[in-house]
Formats: sequence, structure tokens, C-alpha cells
Amino acid sequence: MRRRPGGSAGRGGHPPCGRRAEVVRRWPVPAAKPGNLAPVGAFLAGKLASHTVLGALLGTFGQTLQPSPRTQAVLLVLAGALMVLFALDLFGVKAVARLVPRPPASFGRAVRRSARTTSVLTPALVGFATVLVPCGVTLSVELVAITSGSPGAGAVVMAGFVLGTAPLFTVLGYLCRRAGGSVSAHLRSLTGVVVLTVAVWTITSAMQAGGWVSFGTDARPAVAAAPQRPGAKAPSASEAPVRTDASGRQVITLTVTDFYETTAFAAKAGVPTRLVLRGKGSGGCARAFTIPALGVREIVKENGDTDVDLGTPTAGKLRFSCAMGMQTGVIDFE
Repeated sequence: MRRRPGGSAGRGGHPPCGRRAEVVRRWPVPAAKPGNLAPVGAFLAGKLASHTVLGALLGTFGQTLQPSPRTQAVLLVLAGALMVLFALDLFGVKAVARLVPRPPASFGRAVRRSARTTSVLTPALVGFATVLVPCGVTLSVELVAITSGSPGAGAVVMAGFVLGTAPLFTVLGYLCRRAGGSVSAHLRSLTGVVVLTVAVWTITSAMQAGGWVSFGTDARPAVAAAPQRPGAKAPSASEAPVRTDASGRQVITLTVTDFYETTAFAAKAGVPTRLVLRGKGSGGCARAFTIPALGVREIVKENGDTDVDLGTPTAGKLRFSCAMGMQTGVIDFE
């Protein structure tokens, strides 16, 4: 069979799949023959173990470092940027090829040899060692683990990454080995679209977490209620979310369930202001409340009030969000 310049022919004369299956080599998952899944399982178990431990360590580091909300947002932007580079490389943009971290060829050969062994020890050790292999998307997920701010959350981030990508790239690996050159190109492009979509979502969330933008706020903001008269009955939770108490202090109440139920407020500038985070069965990322511009970070009580002193705000928009930038809102001081 005639060899093509710079490469070898595959079955039916097809060229190797996607630059020798680069997609699979970056997230190595060994292929296995039917009935011989033990090496694959051992490889994935080793990889899951090492990445989970790393995630816990990164979460601990983030917890100790205690980066500000905007520092966390910058780390998330960097994570998204790494994903964009990887997506562009999958699309075949040569200008970024040298910027994308790649595993050494020797490691890819070790993965393939481990899949052919009948022992589970070697594949498990190789899988455990994947934590040391440079990969753009893995590095971006590691940054996310740091921003999680706790060992448990960091471990969940990295474990979820391994469990979520293993089935996808096992299928892609199989298809790359069976498909011709044109199908391989489509698979690479499809993978690039998925990675680019995640990158855009990550960067958008980071921009919101940093307080630089805010999407999805209410079209009509909650406005201030009339001042409460001295001796009047104390306000209940059903009253206006923006009010003035008997002492003349402005009080803004944000109800937190699994979401922020009011995401836009109109309030007076130049007035001492207190923000009340009213937990009502609060859960999920909404509990990790931040005001990036003020460096405020609070864990909202599941049921109960958490007070945040906003001082005497000047005119302008004060944005708030959950720690991951998935839920946002704004207080417009006028």
C-alpha cells in the first residue's frame, strides 16, 4: 500500500484519524476489546482517584487563599480562555497550536499498552498519573476547583470532570479509529463546538461574578416604600423589598431560595443602607452571595436573615451575584 507523505495509511487507505486521534490523546481513555473491560475500568478508577484528590487540594488552597470575588472571576476568565484556545486548535487554527498544552507521545503509548494488559495494576497506575499530564481543558477545570473555595467542592468539580468526559471521549476515540478522514474532521469540529460553548458560558458567568456585567435582571426594579412611622407595627416579610425604617435607615430585602427572587432594586443614594439577605429554604449557588465591587462574601442562612451593611452608597449601579456568576442582580442607587 502506498504511503502518503508525512503519514501512514489506515484501513481502506484512510489517513490517521484527526492527527492521530489528538482529541483522545489529550483526555486519554484506553480502548478495550469486548469482554476485556477490566483494564479500562482500572484506568478510569485511577484517573478518578488522582483528580478527586487534586480537586480537594486545590479547593483547600482556594479556601486558604480566600481570593476576593473579582480575583475568583479573573481565574474563571482564564479558565474560559484556555478552553477557547483548545477549541480553536480543534478547529485547525494553526496560530494557537503551540499555545495548547499537550501530553507527551510517550504517555499516549503507555496508555495504549496498558489497555492491552490483563493486569489491572498497570492501567490503574497510568490512570492515576494522568493528573500530571498537561491539558488545556484540565487546567481550566483546575482553576474552577480553586475558585470553589472548599476541599469538598473542589473534589466534586474534578471528579465530575472525569466522570463527565470519560464516556464522551471513549465514544470519540472509538469513532476516530473506525472513521475515515472526512468523518474525523467533523468529529473534531463537533468537539470544538462543545468546548467553545462551555468556554463562552464560563467567561460570561465570570464577567457576572466579577460584577462587570449583569444579565437577566427584572425589567421593573423594586422601588422604595414610604417611611415607617414611629410606633408603627414592625414590617413583615411581605412588605416592599426597599423601605425606610423608623430611624431613617434604608433597608433592602433580598429573598433567597434556590434563586434570587428580586434581581433589580431602585434605591436612594446618599442614605445609610442595610441589605437583608432573607433565606427561605435557600440552597445551591444562590447561598454564596457576593458583591464584587465591595468585596462582600456571605453564606446566606437556609432560613433566616443575614445583614450586610452597605454604608452610605453613592449614585450608581451596585451589582451582586452568586459566587459562580450564574445568578445576578443589581441595586440602582439614584
